[in-house]
Amino acid sequence: MVKIFFSGIGGSGVSAIAGFTAERGYTVSGSDRLFDINPEHEISRRLQSKGIRIFPQNGTGIDVSCDLAVFSTAVEKTNPDYVKAERLGIPIKTRPEYLSEIVAELDTVAVAGTSGKSTTSGMLTYLMKKLRMEPNFIGGGRVKQFKTAENPGNFLTGSSRLLVIEACESDGTIVSYRPSYSIISNLDLDHHPVEETAEMFEKLSGNTTGFVVIGGDDKNLSSCSIEKSVKFSIDTRSDYRAKDVRYHPFKTLFTVNGERFNLSLPGKHNLYNALACVALLSELGIPLAGISEALTEFSGIERRFDIHLDVKNHLVIDDYAHNPHKIVNLMKTMQGISEKVCYIFQPHGFGPTRLMKDGYIGTFSSNLRETDHLILLPIYYAGGTASKDISSGDIAEGVAAAGRSVEVIDNRNDFFSLPVLWDSYVVFGARDDSLSDFAEKIAERVKNN
Repeated sequence: MVKIFFSGIGGSGVSAIAGFTAERGYTVSGSDRLFDINPEHEISRRLQSKGIRIFPQNGTGIDVSCDLAVFSTAVEKTNPDYVKAERLGIPIKTRPEYLSEIVAELDTVAVAGTSGKSTTSGMLTYLMKKLRMEPNFIGGGRVKQFKTAENPGNFLTGSSRLLVIEACESDGTIVSYRPSYSIISNLDLDHHPVEETAEMFEKLSGNTTGFVVIGGDDKNLSSCSIEKSVKFSIDTRSDYRAKDVRYHPFKTLFTVNGERFNLSLPGKHNLYNALACVALLSELGIPLAGISEALTEFSGIERRFDIHLDVKNHLVIDDYAHNPHKIVNLMKTMQGISEKVCYIFQPHGFGPTRLMKDGYIGTFSSNLRETDHLILLPIYYAGGTASKDISSGDIAEGVAAAGRSVEVIDNRNDFFSLPVLWDSYVVFGARDDSLSDFAEKIAERVKNN
């Protein structure tokens, strides 16, 4: 039996591949510095329930019985796991390299875009499952309806050759994927400058053997050279255009090519995610009526507009928004729901914050209303090497200069000494699952205030 060790197994992308690989009959083990700090972490418990053995990230989990060692791109080559694998001559692959091999084995749908990948890929897989297409899934976000005691919700094994993956552009390896179909929803600043990401998306589309579903309203995508494209849209003409759109606080109603749809997620950005799925499934020959019936039951992805409190006029929301584009979508959605919002943002990593600082400042300066307030938490640091030459205070300084209400708190517990002045509280940021626990504590305080 093939034995694979995954270093960095706690990350969303690696845990998905590890769980998927285990379900396919491989012997799987792994390590993560996050689990060294928190051995009782939820993801660790679920992986172990699946029979995956978790080791300290000190090299002890790797021995000559390992057939392959797969490393998260966040794990440095100086890490004890990497050093041990190299010394023993164990074959080494990065997570994207190993995922590329899986992609090549199956009829893969690669879901790309700088925003909405997790929701779109999870929604598409859920719809395929409801439509009895028996899909496989390797995602980043955790689909609520896929969660079990042994599955965090970010992978699925099915009996068909269909595989849906979240194709992230962050490390540049998206250009190595050769999928059967692709979705490219949007293009904006995130891990790389727009021009660099555009080149990656063009290469992905060129590597796609079938059609490519793209966002027809996205101005940056419109300048890309993408062949075999099928477009979806809201504001412009396309093959799959949403009409008769009605946005409600917690759902969206719309029509596509004469068929009525009910999406149980709010906001224009989620409508785009749904349209991408509708377009791809319809192009594969699935009737719109069947897609509509299945879509109604989709309940979303964890940490994507998760509601922790909805009492009278008080809301507490937890969300994964972390780049300017995602944050704008989140704030626009909240503006349609609540008059007085306190936004609590934790930037994710020193490198991304350095790249997106001006975007953050512009986004908050333009979208915070006079009745809103912004609290910035310290930059999230997951360990490893990083130049800590930027802080949340640098963002706050720019937002304050624009005349908006903003402050920085150095410790989350400091929040609970502040008065409850706003109707709604939105906690958001990437990578740190403990933000959900923070949102739950805020919900308890608001409810009992």
